[in-house]
Amino acid sequence: MQNIDQYLEQNRQRFEQELCQLLRIPSVSADSAHKADVAKAAEWVADQFRGMKLKVELIPTAGNPIVFAESPPVAGAPSVLVYGHYDVQPPDPLTEWKSPPFEPTVRDGNVYARGATDDKGQMFTHLKSTQAWLATVGQLPLQLKFLIEGEEEVGSANLEPFIEANKDKLACNVVVISDTSQFGPGQPAITYGLRGISYYELRLKGPMQDLHSGTFGGGVSNPANALVAMLSALINERGQVQVPGFYDDVDPLTGRERAEFAKLPFDEAEFMRKLGVKGLRGEEGFTTLERRWARPTFDINGLWSGYQGEGAKTVLPAKAGAKFSFRLVPKQDPKKLSAALEKKLRELCPPGIEMELVDFHGAPGVTVPLESPFVSAASQAISEGFGKTPVFMREGGSIPVVATFHELLGVDTLLLGWGLDDDNTHSPNEKFSLADFHRGIKSSAHLWRHLSQIRA
Repeated sequence: MQNIDQYLEQNRQRFEQELCQLLRIPSVSADSAHKADVAKAAEWVADQFRGMKLKVELIPTAGNPIVFAESPPVAGAPSVLVYGHYDVQPPDPLTEWKSPPFEPTVRDGNVYARGATDDKGQMFTHLKSTQAWLATVGQLPLQLKFLIEGEEEVGSANLEPFIEANKDKLACNVVVISDTSQFGPGQPAITYGLRGISYYELRLKGPMQDLHSGTFGGGVSNPANALVAMLSALINERGQVQVPGFYDDVDPLTGRERAEFAKLPFDEAEFMRKLGVKGLRGEEGFTTLERRWARPTFDINGLWSGYQGEGAKTVLPAKAGAKFSFRLVPKQDPKKLSAALEKKLRELCPPGIEMELVDFHGAPGVTVPLESPFVSAASQAISEGFGKTPVFMREGGSIPVVATFHELLGVDTLLLGWGLDDDNTHSPNEKFSLADFHRGIKSSAHLWRHLSQIRA
Protein backbone atom coordinates (compact mmCIF):
# COMPACT_ATOMS: atom_id res chain seq x y z
CA MET A 1 0.00 0.00 0.00
CA GLN A 2 3.02 2.29 0.26
CA ASN A 3 2.94 3.34 -3.41
CA ILE A 4 -0.78 4.01 -3.20
CA ASP A 5 -0.43 6.08 -0.03
CA GLN A 6 2.36 8.09 -1.67
CA TYR A 7 0.19 8.70 -4.73
CA LEU A 8 -2.64 9.95 -2.52
CA GLU A 9 -0.31 12.33 -0.71
CA GLN A 10 1.22 13.66 -3.93
CA ASN A 11 -2.21 14.33 -5.48
CA ARG A 12 -3.97 15.99 -2.55
CA GLN A 13 -4.20 19.40 -4.21
CA ARG A 14 -5.47 17.97 -7.50
CA PHE A 15 -8.15 15.97 -5.71
CA GLU A 16 -9.38 19.12 -3.97
CA GLN A 17 -9.43 21.07 -7.23
CA GLU A 18 -11.44 18.34 -8.94
CA LEU A 19 -13.89 18.18 -6.04
CA CYS A 20 -14.44 21.93 -6.40
CA GLN A 21 -15.16 21.45 -10.12
CA LEU A 22 -17.98 19.06 -9.23
CA LEU A 23 -19.28 21.31 -6.45
CA ARG A 24 -19.59 24.23 -8.85
CA ILE A 25 -22.26 22.38 -10.82
CA PRO A 26 -25.67 23.35 -9.30
CA SER A 27 -27.23 19.91 -9.73
CA VAL A 28 -30.41 20.63 -7.74
CA SER A 29 -32.75 17.77 -8.61
CA ALA A 30 -35.80 19.33 -6.94
CA ASP A 31 -35.73 22.38 -9.24
CA SER A 32 -36.60 21.82 -12.91
CA ALA A 33 -34.70 25.00 -13.78
CA HIS A 34 -31.52 23.02 -13.01
CA LYS A 35 -32.31 20.07 -15.28
CA ALA A 36 -29.34 20.86 -17.56
CA ASP A 37 -27.05 21.24 -14.54
CA VAL A 38 -28.08 17.84 -13.23
CA ALA A 39 -27.27 16.31 -16.62
CA LYS A 40 -23.94 18.14 -16.64
CA ALA A 41 -23.03 16.66 -13.24
CA ALA A 42 -23.86 13.16 -14.48
CA GLU A 43 -21.62 13.65 -17.51
CA TRP A 44 -18.82 15.01 -15.29
CA VAL A 45 -18.93 11.92 -13.08
CA ALA A 46 -19.02 9.64 -16.13
CA ASP A 47 -15.94 11.41 -17.50
CA GLN A 48 -14.09 10.60 -14.27
CA PHE A 49 -14.71 6.90 -14.83
CA ARG A 50 -13.79 7.16 -18.51
CA GLY A 51 -10.49 8.66 -17.46
CA MET A 52 -9.82 5.53 -15.40
CA LYS A 53 -10.60 3.31 -18.42
CA LEU A 54 -13.50 1.64 -16.63
CA LYS A 55 -16.50 0.37 -18.54
CA VAL A 56 -18.97 3.28 -18.29
CA GLU A 57 -22.65 3.72 -19.09
CA LEU A 58 -24.72 6.89 -18.80
CA ILE A 59 -28.18 5.38 -18.47
CA PRO A 60 -31.27 7.52 -19.10
CA THR A 61 -34.32 7.14 -16.85
CA ALA A 62 -37.73 8.80 -16.73
CA GLY A 63 -35.98 11.39 -14.57
CA ASN A 64 -32.25 12.00 -14.24
CA PRO A 65 -29.55 9.72 -15.66
CA ILE A 66 -27.79 6.98 -13.73
CA VAL A 67 -24.02 6.65 -14.05
CA PHE A 68 -22.86 3.03 -13.99
CA ALA A 69 -19.20 1.98 -14.18
CA GLU A 70 -17.39 -1.27 -13.48
CA SER A 71 -13.96 -2.87 -13.46
CA PRO A 72 -13.28 -6.47 -14.55
CA PRO A 73 -14.05 -9.36 -12.19
CA VAL A 74 -11.18 -10.76 -10.12
CA ALA A 75 -11.19 -14.52 -9.58
CA GLY A 76 -11.77 -15.51 -5.96
CA ALA A 77 -12.32 -11.91 -4.81
CA PRO A 78 -15.70 -10.35 -4.01
CA SER A 79 -17.54 -7.82 -6.12
CA VAL A 80 -18.34 -4.54 -4.41
CA LEU A 81 -21.04 -2.09 -5.47
CA VAL A 82 -20.39 1.56 -4.55
CA TYR A 83 -23.50 3.74 -4.42
CA GLY A 84 -23.64 7.53 -4.30
CA HIS A 85 -25.53 10.49 -5.72
CA TYR A 86 -24.51 13.57 -7.66
CA ASP A 87 -27.71 15.58 -7.09
CA VAL A 88 -27.98 18.09 -4.23
CA GLN A 89 -30.56 19.86 -2.11
CA PRO A 90 -31.79 23.38 -2.98
CA PRO A 91 -29.51 26.00 -1.41
CA ASP A 92 -32.29 28.15 0.08
CA PRO A 93 -32.28 30.39 2.07
CA LEU A 94 -29.51 32.06 0.08
CA THR A 95 -29.20 35.04 2.43
CA GLU A 96 -27.82 32.79 5.17
CA TRP A 97 -24.82 31.58 3.15
CA LYS A 98 -21.53 33.26 4.04
CA SER A 99 -20.20 32.43 0.56
CA PRO A 100 -22.11 31.46 -2.61
CA PRO A 101 -23.43 27.88 -2.37
CA PHE A 102 -22.03 26.88 -5.75
CA GLU A 103 -18.70 28.66 -5.46
CA PRO A 104 -16.63 26.33 -3.25
CA THR A 105 -14.80 28.32 -0.60
CA VAL A 106 -12.17 27.01 1.81
CA ARG A 107 -12.29 28.35 5.38
CA ASP A 108 -10.64 26.88 8.48
CA GLY A 109 -9.79 23.63 6.72
CA ASN A 110 -13.31 23.07 5.39
CA VAL A 111 -14.72 23.43 1.89
CA TYR A 112 -18.09 25.21 1.94
CA ALA A 113 -20.58 24.48 -0.85
CA ARG A 114 -23.89 22.77 -1.42
CA GLY A 115 -23.19 19.06 -1.85
CA ALA A 116 -19.79 19.24 -0.13
CA THR A 117 -20.65 16.42 2.28
CA ASP A 118 -24.04 15.28 0.90
CA ASP A 119 -22.97 13.51 -1.18
CA LYS A 120 -20.49 14.77 -3.76
CA GLY A 121 -17.49 15.01 -1.45
CA GLN A 122 -18.03 11.66 0.23
CA MET A 123 -18.90 9.84 -2.99
CA PHE A 124 -15.84 11.31 -4.70
CA THR A 125 -13.48 9.69 -2.18
CA HIS A 126 -14.20 6.26 -3.69
CA LEU A 127 -13.52 7.49 -7.20
CA LYS A 128 -10.14 8.86 -6.19
CA SER A 129 -9.15 5.72 -4.26
CA THR A 130 -9.98 3.66 -7.32
CA GLN A 131 -7.93 5.97 -9.48
CA ALA A 132 -4.99 5.59 -7.08
CA TRP A 133 -5.01 1.79 -7.42
CA LEU A 134 -5.17 1.94 -11.19
CA ALA A 135 -2.48 4.61 -11.46
CA THR A 136 0.00 2.77 -9.22
CA VAL A 137 -0.77 -0.95 -9.31
CA GLY A 138 -2.43 -0.98 -12.71
CA GLN A 139 -5.43 -2.99 -11.59
CA LEU A 140 -7.85 -3.38 -8.69
CA PRO A 141 -7.63 -6.32 -6.26
CA LEU A 142 -11.38 -6.96 -6.62
CA GLN A 143 -14.23 -5.97 -8.90
CA LEU A 144 -15.81 -2.58 -8.28
CA LYS A 145 -19.15 -1.48 -9.62
CA PHE A 146 -20.33 2.10 -9.26
CA LEU A 147 -23.99 3.17 -9.22
CA ILE A 148 -24.23 6.95 -9.01
CA GLU A 149 -27.73 8.42 -9.33
CA GLY A 150 -29.20 11.90 -9.67
CA GLU A 151 -32.51 11.68 -7.79
CA GLU A 152 -31.61 10.79 -4.20
CA GLU A 153 -32.69 14.19 -2.90
CA VAL A 154 -36.15 13.82 -4.48
CA GLY A 155 -36.96 10.27 -3.44
CA SER A 156 -35.11 8.13 -6.04
CA ALA A 157 -38.32 7.28 -7.89
CA ASN A 158 -36.48 5.69 -10.82
CA LEU A 159 -33.78 3.87 -8.89
CA GLU A 160 -35.69 0.88 -7.53
CA PRO A 161 -37.17 -0.03 -10.95
CA PHE A 162 -33.65 0.19 -12.37
CA ILE A 163 -32.24 -2.11 -9.69
CA GLU A 164 -35.16 -4.53 -10.14
CA ALA A 165 -34.52 -4.69 -13.89
CA ASN A 166 -30.72 -4.97 -13.58
CA LYS A 167 -30.10 -7.47 -10.78
CA ASP A 168 -27.48 -9.36 -12.78
CA LYS A 169 -25.62 -6.19 -13.76
CA LEU A 170 -25.58 -5.02 -10.13
CA ALA A 171 -24.90 -8.42 -8.53
CA CYS A 172 -22.32 -8.08 -5.76
CA ASN A 173 -21.25 -9.37 -2.37
CA VAL A 174 -21.57 -6.11 -0.46
CA VAL A 175 -22.51 -2.46 -1.05
CA VAL A 176 -20.44 0.51 0.12
CA ILE A 177 -22.04 3.91 0.76
CA SER A 178 -20.46 7.04 2.20
CA ASP A 179 -23.36 9.38 2.89
CA THR A 180 -23.36 9.40 6.70
CA SER A 181 -21.23 10.93 9.46
CA GLN A 182 -18.48 10.09 11.87
CA PHE A 183 -19.43 9.95 15.53
CA GLY A 184 -17.57 13.19 16.09
CA PRO A 185 -14.40 15.08 15.15
CA GLY A 186 -11.50 12.68 15.15
CA GLN A 187 -13.74 9.70 15.92
CA PRO A 188 -14.63 7.71 12.78
CA ALA A 189 -17.57 5.34 12.85
CA ILE A 190 -19.29 2.54 11.00
CA THR A 191 -23.04 3.05 10.91
CA TYR A 192 -24.74 -0.31 11.37
CA GLY A 193 -28.34 0.90 11.44
CA LEU A 194 -30.55 3.50 9.78
CA ARG A 195 -34.04 4.67 10.52
CA GLY A 196 -36.62 4.55 7.77
CA ILE A 197 -39.09 7.28 6.84
CA SER A 198 -42.69 7.98 5.91
CA TYR A 199 -43.36 11.48 4.55
CA TYR A 200 -46.78 13.10 4.15
CA GLU A 201 -48.64 16.27 3.33
CA LEU A 202 -51.97 17.01 5.00
CA ARG A 203 -54.28 19.41 3.14
CA LEU A 204 -57.43 20.81 4.76
CA LYS A 205 -60.12 22.87 3.04
CA GLY A 206 -62.99 24.69 4.79
CA PRO A 207 -65.10 27.55 3.36
CA MET A 208 -64.83 28.42 -0.32
CA GLN A 209 -62.86 31.59 0.53
CA ASP A 210 -61.21 33.32 3.48
CA LEU A 211 -63.79 34.73 5.92
CA HIS A 212 -63.94 37.56 8.48
CA SER A 213 -63.02 35.89 11.77
CA GLY A 214 -65.27 38.21 13.74
CA THR A 215 -68.35 37.62 11.63
CA PHE A 216 -67.90 33.88 11.07
CA GLY A 217 -65.60 32.72 13.89
CA GLY A 218 -67.36 30.25 16.14
CA GLY A 219 -69.83 29.25 13.44
CA VAL A 220 -67.52 27.66 10.88
CA SER A 221 -64.73 25.10 11.32
CA ASN A 222 -61.40 26.87 10.94
CA PRO A 223 -58.94 24.77 8.84
CA ALA A 224 -55.95 26.26 10.67
CA ASN A 225 -57.44 25.39 14.07
CA ALA A 226 -58.29 21.92 12.80
CA LEU A 227 -54.78 21.41 11.45
CA VAL A 228 -53.14 22.30 14.75
CA ALA A 229 -55.51 20.08 16.73
CA MET A 230 -55.13 17.11 14.39
CA LEU A 231 -51.34 17.24 14.33
CA SER A 232 -51.15 17.73 18.09
CA ALA A 233 -53.20 14.58 18.57
CA LEU A 234 -50.55 12.51 16.80
CA ILE A 235 -48.09 12.76 19.70
CA ASN A 236 -48.56 13.00 23.47
CA GLU A 237 -46.75 14.95 26.15
CA ARG A 238 -44.38 12.00 26.75
CA GLY A 239 -43.16 12.08 23.15
CA GLN A 240 -45.05 8.94 22.18
CA VAL A 241 -46.71 8.70 18.75
CA GLN A 242 -50.46 8.16 19.00
CA VAL A 243 -51.18 6.43 15.68
CA PRO A 244 -52.80 3.07 16.55
CA GLY A 245 -50.40 0.16 16.15
CA PHE A 246 -47.39 2.43 15.66
CA TYR A 247 -45.18 0.55 18.14
CA ASP A 248 -46.46 -2.97 17.42
CA ASP A 249 -43.42 -3.98 15.35
CA VAL A 250 -40.76 -1.96 17.18
CA ASP A 251 -38.05 -4.16 18.68
CA PRO A 252 -36.70 -2.87 21.99
CA LEU A 253 -33.06 -1.84 22.13
CA THR A 254 -30.87 -4.67 23.37
CA GLY A 255 -28.90 -4.35 26.57
CA ARG A 256 -25.68 -4.49 24.56
CA GLU A 257 -26.79 -1.64 22.31
CA ARG A 258 -27.78 0.58 25.20
CA ALA A 259 -24.50 -0.17 26.95
CA GLU A 260 -22.45 0.57 23.80
CA PHE A 261 -24.30 3.85 23.22
CA ALA A 262 -23.76 4.84 26.86
CA LYS A 263 -19.99 4.32 26.51
CA LEU A 264 -19.69 6.77 23.61
CA PRO A 265 -18.20 10.18 24.51
CA PHE A 266 -21.39 12.13 23.95
CA ASP A 267 -21.60 15.55 25.64
CA GLU A 268 -25.19 16.81 25.82
CA ALA A 269 -24.13 20.33 26.79
CA GLU A 270 -21.82 20.56 23.77
CA PHE A 271 -24.54 19.06 21.57
CA MET A 272 -26.98 21.78 22.68
CA ARG A 273 -24.37 24.47 22.17
CA LYS A 274 -23.74 23.39 18.58
CA LEU A 275 -27.47 23.40 17.85
CA GLY A 276 -28.08 26.72 19.60
CA VAL A 277 -30.75 25.31 21.95
CA LYS A 278 -31.06 25.45 25.75
CA GLY A 279 -32.86 22.19 26.29
CA LEU A 280 -33.60 18.77 24.77
CA ARG A 281 -36.82 16.84 24.54
CA GLY A 282 -38.08 13.58 23.09
CA GLU A 283 -39.61 10.24 23.98
CA GLU A 284 -39.42 9.66 27.73
CA GLY A 285 -37.31 6.78 28.99
CA PHE A 286 -34.57 7.04 26.38
CA THR A 287 -31.30 8.93 26.09
CA THR A 288 -30.67 11.54 23.41
CA LEU A 289 -28.57 9.13 21.32
CA GLU A 290 -31.16 6.39 21.63
CA ARG A 291 -33.95 8.75 20.55
CA ARG A 292 -31.94 10.09 17.59
CA TRP A 293 -30.67 6.76 16.31
CA ALA A 294 -32.93 3.92 17.32
CA ARG A 295 -36.42 5.11 18.28
CA PRO A 296 -39.26 6.10 15.91
CA THR A 297 -40.36 9.74 15.87
CA PHE A 298 -42.89 12.21 14.49
CA ASP A 299 -41.96 15.70 13.28
CA ILE A 300 -43.79 18.52 11.51
CA ASN A 301 -41.62 19.77 8.64
CA GLY A 302 -43.68 22.71 7.40
CA LEU A 303 -46.95 24.60 8.08
CA TRP A 304 -48.99 27.13 6.14
CA SER A 305 -52.38 28.85 6.39
CA GLY A 306 -54.03 32.24 6.56
CA TYR A 307 -52.45 35.68 6.51
CA GLN A 308 -48.64 35.88 6.52
CA GLY A 309 -48.09 39.58 5.75
CA GLU A 310 -47.11 42.51 7.93
CA GLY A 311 -49.46 43.63 10.68
CA ALA A 312 -52.83 42.09 11.58
CA LYS A 313 -55.61 40.72 9.42
CA THR A 314 -58.53 39.02 11.16
CA VAL A 315 -59.03 36.23 8.69
CA LEU A 316 -60.57 32.79 9.08
CA PRO A 317 -58.56 30.95 6.40
CA ALA A 318 -60.16 28.76 3.77
CA LYS A 319 -57.21 26.35 3.62
CA ALA A 320 -54.44 24.98 5.79
CA GLY A 321 -51.72 22.43 5.26
CA ALA A 322 -48.65 20.79 6.69
CA LYS A 323 -45.81 18.53 5.69
CA PHE A 324 -44.71 16.01 8.29
CA SER A 325 -42.72 12.82 8.61
CA PHE A 326 -42.19 9.79 10.79
CA ARG A 327 -38.76 8.26 11.24
CA LEU A 328 -39.13 4.50 11.48
CA VAL A 329 -37.00 1.72 12.96
CA PRO A 330 -36.46 -1.76 11.46
CA LYS A 331 -39.62 -3.90 11.09
CA GLN A 332 -41.98 -0.91 10.98
CA ASP A 333 -43.91 -0.98 7.70
CA PRO A 334 -44.52 2.41 5.99
CA LYS A 335 -47.60 1.06 4.19
CA LYS A 336 -49.13 -0.20 7.42
CA LEU A 337 -48.45 3.18 9.02
CA SER A 338 -50.08 5.07 6.14
CA ALA A 339 -53.31 3.13 6.46
CA ALA A 340 -53.50 3.62 10.24
CA LEU A 341 -52.55 7.30 9.96
CA GLU A 342 -55.24 8.14 7.43
CA LYS A 343 -57.89 6.40 9.55
CA LYS A 344 -56.74 8.33 12.63
CA LEU A 345 -56.73 11.72 10.86
CA ARG A 346 -60.19 11.19 9.37
CA GLU A 347 -61.52 10.44 12.83
CA LEU A 348 -59.96 13.69 14.07
CA CYS A 349 -61.14 15.84 11.15
CA PRO A 350 -64.03 18.14 12.28
CA PRO A 351 -67.29 18.74 10.38
CA GLY A 352 -67.06 21.23 7.52
CA ILE A 353 -63.45 20.35 6.67
CA GLU A 354 -62.39 18.40 3.60
CA MET A 355 -59.20 16.42 4.16
CA GLU A 356 -56.59 15.08 1.77
CA LEU A 357 -53.55 13.10 2.92
CA VAL A 358 -50.75 12.83 0.36
CA ASP A 359 -48.28 9.98 0.89
CA PHE A 360 -45.03 11.13 -0.72
CA HIS A 361 -42.68 8.24 0.00
CA GLY A 362 -41.65 5.70 2.59
CA ALA A 363 -38.80 3.31 3.33
CA PRO A 364 -38.16 0.86 6.16
CA GLY A 365 -35.26 1.04 8.59
CA VAL A 366 -32.33 -1.38 8.37
CA THR A 367 -29.51 -2.84 10.46
CA VAL A 368 -26.32 -4.65 9.42
CA PRO A 369 -24.90 -7.58 11.46
CA LEU A 370 -21.80 -6.47 13.34
CA GLU A 371 -20.31 -9.97 12.99
CA SER A 372 -19.99 -9.62 9.19
CA PRO A 373 -16.45 -10.11 7.76
CA PHE A 374 -17.15 -7.06 5.58
CA VAL A 375 -17.66 -4.96 8.72
CA SER A 376 -14.38 -6.26 10.12
CA ALA A 377 -12.57 -5.34 6.87
CA ALA A 378 -14.06 -1.85 6.93
CA SER A 379 -12.97 -1.39 10.55
CA GLN A 380 -9.38 -2.26 9.65
CA ALA A 381 -9.37 0.06 6.63
CA ILE A 382 -10.77 3.01 8.57
CA SER A 383 -8.23 2.46 11.35
CA GLU A 384 -5.47 2.75 8.75
CA GLY A 385 -7.01 5.74 7.01
CA PHE A 386 -7.94 7.78 10.08
CA GLY A 387 -5.37 6.48 12.54
CA LYS A 388 -8.12 5.56 14.98
CA THR A 389 -10.39 2.56 15.45
CA PRO A 390 -13.99 3.34 14.43
CA VAL A 391 -16.92 3.02 16.82
CA PHE A 392 -20.23 1.45 15.86
CA MET A 393 -23.31 3.65 15.78
CA ARG A 394 -26.78 3.97 14.34
CA GLU A 395 -28.06 6.96 12.40
CA GLY A 396 -31.37 8.78 12.63
CA GLY A 397 -31.52 9.69 8.95
CA SER A 398 -32.75 7.53 6.11
CA ILE A 399 -31.07 6.11 3.01
CA PRO A 400 -33.95 4.15 1.43
CA VAL A 401 -31.72 2.46 -1.13
CA VAL A 402 -30.03 0.46 1.66
CA ALA A 403 -33.28 -1.43 2.24
CA THR A 404 -33.72 -1.79 -1.52
CA PHE A 405 -30.28 -3.36 -1.93
CA HIS A 406 -31.03 -5.82 0.86
CA GLU A 407 -34.43 -6.74 -0.58
CA LEU A 408 -33.56 -6.94 -4.29
CA LEU A 409 -29.87 -7.91 -4.32
CA GLY A 410 -29.78 -9.83 -1.03
CA VAL A 411 -26.71 -8.00 0.28
CA ASP A 412 -25.80 -5.83 3.24
CA THR A 413 -24.39 -2.33 3.04
CA LEU A 414 -21.30 -0.83 4.68
CA LEU A 415 -22.17 2.72 5.73
CA LEU A 416 -18.83 4.47 6.03
CA GLY A 417 -19.37 8.14 6.73
CA TRP A 418 -16.58 10.69 6.48
CA GLY A 419 -18.74 13.73 7.35
CA LEU A 420 -19.54 15.39 10.68
CA ASP A 421 -22.79 16.17 12.46
CA ASP A 422 -22.20 19.90 12.09
CA ASP A 423 -21.62 19.81 8.31
CA ASN A 424 -24.95 21.64 7.83
CA THR A 425 -26.38 18.97 5.57
CA HIS A 426 -29.51 20.36 3.82
CA SER A 427 -28.82 23.74 5.46
CA PRO A 428 -26.96 26.92 4.53
CA ASN A 429 -23.15 26.81 4.78
CA GLU A 430 -22.83 23.10 4.10
CA LYS A 431 -19.21 22.03 4.56
CA PHE A 432 -16.79 19.12 4.45
CA SER A 433 -13.48 18.84 6.28
CA LEU A 434 -10.69 18.56 3.71
CA ALA A 435 -8.63 16.54 6.19
CA ASP A 436 -11.48 14.04 6.44
CA PHE A 437 -11.89 14.11 2.66
CA HIS A 438 -8.31 12.85 2.32
CA ARG A 439 -8.67 10.41 5.23
CA GLY A 440 -11.75 9.05 3.50
CA ILE A 441 -9.84 8.51 0.24
CA LYS A 442 -7.09 6.66 2.10
CA SER A 443 -9.60 4.54 4.03
CA SER A 444 -11.35 3.68 0.78
CA ALA A 445 -8.08 2.68 -0.90
CA HIS A 446 -7.23 0.39 2.03
CA LEU A 447 -10.79 -0.95 2.05
CA TRP A 448 -10.39 -2.43 -1.43
CA ARG A 449 -7.36 -4.41 -0.20
CA HIS A 450 -9.05 -5.71 2.96
CA LEU A 451 -12.28 -6.63 1.15
CA SER A 452 -10.32 -8.43 -1.58
CA GLN A 453 -8.98 -10.86 1.05
CA ILE A 454 -12.50 -12.12 1.82
CA ARG A 455 -13.13 -15.17 -0.32
CA ALA A 456 -16.13 -14.75 -2.59
